[in-house]
Amino acid sequence: MRKRISRITAESLPWWSMLIGTLIGASADASRHGPDGFSGFSSAEVLNERSVTELCFAALLNLKPGPEDLFTFKTLAGLLLTNGPGAISAQGAKGAVSADGPESPERVQLNKALVGFLSHTGFTHGGNGYEGIAFLIDAFKETALDNPSRPDHAIDLRALAERSVEQYAQYKARQKNAGSLDIAKLPGVNHPVFKDRPVNHDPREVFIADLCEKRGEYNVFHAYYRELVQALFDAGVSRNVYCVNVDAIIAALLLKMLWQPLRRGDLTESDLETAAFTIFLYPRMLGCAAEIDDHLNRGRNMDTRTPASQCRFVA
Repeated sequence: MRKRISRITAESLPWWSMLIGTLIGASADASRHGPDGFSGFSSAEVLNERSVTELCFAALLNLKPGPEDLFTFKTLAGLLLTNGPGAISAQGAKGAVSADGPESPERVQLNKALVGFLSHTGFTHGGNGYEGIAFLIDAFKETALDNPSRPDHAIDLRALAERSVEQYAQYKARQKNAGSLDIAKLPGVNHPVFKDRPVNHDPREVFIADLCEKRGEYNVFHAYYRELVQALFDAGVSRNVYCVNVDAIIAALLLKMLWQPLRRGDLTESDLETAAFTIFLYPRMLGCAAEIDDHLNRGRNMDTRTPASQCRFVA
């Protein structure tokens, strides 16, 4: 409440409430919209008791979240909220604002700016989470894993990782022998920035690992990824120990939430693809709303750039 906001931002708040509510509602099947409630919550709960986080979780999975689910969901939202002003989804949103003319902000159409965000998300920018989930499902499909949160799972993660590495090494060899330069990378492994040390780490992955350790929480999929990067090096497939990147963490956190519904048959792998993409859209929806409001207040017509001297961050 100590922050100063512009008049145009204050006037836009009711419209943002409606637009974001519409987007969340549209992400759930029509059968979960009723005259007296939404996705298992009564209208009174939706309006007076439940957080947006809880509503998004229910819209995504048609389940009421527990405390651990909410922590995981909020962690994912924090990881995915923004890559900064250069994110492709933000570019689409800012471009729409610039096209309307932020120098006359009353002309800017917020709904059209959100269409710009949606048109700039897709299989690569937004769809990577599913690739990681598909990889993990394949790796664990023959195990008897019941609860990914329990460290006493009795699964030999090292052996599992070595099998994945062997399969990948054979795949690479076949592609090279066939003269193909199109060799798919393992999802969630390596990063163009964090790559030149004997043992590499994505600081975001380290942050999540430390956070979960402090909370006493375990994720077998995250533990598997750490075994995988070591196994790749030990087998000579990588020249150093690759980092476990943030895409792997997104996949591991998502699948931890979805593993039991998947095993019970409540969700299909197709449902996971939709969920992985939608869970990317939720935080980017919020991040792009911030970008739109920011550009509405200090952007220039037909110009999506922000002067470096005006860039700030919030920690």
